[in-house]
Amino acid sequence: MTISEQSPQSANSTANRSRAATALFLAVAMAIVVGTALAFEHIGGYIPCALCLTQRDPYYLGVPLMLVAALISVAGGPAWLSRGLLAVGGLLMLYGMMLGVYHSGVEWHWWEGPASCATSADAVTKDAGSLLGDLSSKKPPSCDAAALRVLGLSFAGWNVLASAALAAIAFRGAAIKG
Repeated sequence: MTISEQSPQSANSTANRSRAATALFLAVAMAIVVGTALAFEHIGGYIPCALCLTQRDPYYLGVPLMLVAALISVAGGPAWLSRGLLAVGGLLMLYGMMLGVYHSGVEWHWWEGPASCATSADAVTKDAGSLLGDLSSKKPPSCDAAALRVLGLSFAGWNVLASAALAAIAFRGAAIKG
């Protein structure tokens, strides 16, 4: 039986399941991307620059948003709402992609970074006893120097690819009718 041969209620149920699965996949994928960045920071010792931290914002907003979209779809909520939330998730990922392109351009010295580019709260210790020593020895990372490149791409470059893929998936999920 094709979707066109299904009853309207059955087609809506199939569409809701597809949107729920898409939203849940996006929530997990977004959490993995930002979790990977946090792991490099906390386990790998990489200190994020100001632009690195800004690139995480779409993920921090997107994960709970996609969970809400999944819950609405599973609960049989209005299709326009779950589709709208998926579209907003896609827009968040496009914004994240643009931030990644901007940061990559700063790293490749194609354009200047923001004035906040040389500051990071994590660059200074929280131990008051060694604060003065750390102020002179620790330097916050600069946005124009990639901490690591894998296959020629920095963290910002990989974020461009991840954000683009997640945006495409979100927009495809938003296009599911029913």
